[in-house]
Amino acid sequence: MEDIYKKIKDLRQKKGFTLKDLSERTDLSVSFLSQVERGSSSLAITSLKRIADAFEVPITCFFETETNYNYIVKVEHRKPFTIEGSSASYTRLNGEFSGRSLEPLLVTLSPKQVQTQTSSHPGEEFYYVLKGAVLFTIDGKEYFVREGDSIHFPSNVPHFWENPLNEESMILCVLTPVIF
Repeated sequence: MEDIYKKIKDLRQKKGFTLKDLSERTDLSVSFLSQVERGSSSLAITSLKRIADAFEVPITCFFETETNYNYIVKVEHRKPFTIEGSSASYTRLNGEFSGRSLEPLLVTLSPKQVQTQTSSHPGEEFYYVLKGAVLFTIDGKEYFVREGDSIHFPSNVPHFWENPLNEESMILCVLTPVIF
């Protein structure tokens, strides 16, 4: 995660942005951005996406990943990663090509894990529960999604999820817009 903070600062300086400039482009406070650059504050994926958009770079530039122009992702080449502040493990399931609009991920949720931040953003989300169960709260309504069930909703409604089980749950997630 330390590399992400350094990359944010390096990109900001390379683009000639002040912290105030970046704040205005992201709607994130100057003090928060300063803490992020020093590595003294956690960074939600939604905030990282805002920063990437402000720099006009894909969010993947903050993660060490290999670009796959062969369209296929072999199981042995998958590299799970985590996001600070979350105990979920994410694995990208896509190749990389121009104009890509879907973001397919394999998400592994720890037992009793609760997403700590309610999300609301443009796009849509589809989840298929491969193992276990997930409780989704979408626009204040709860949906208990078991193994083999799926859920699909617009991302602009407030939403979050949790693993209510005492065991790991695994979900296939396909969302728009592209985050990673």
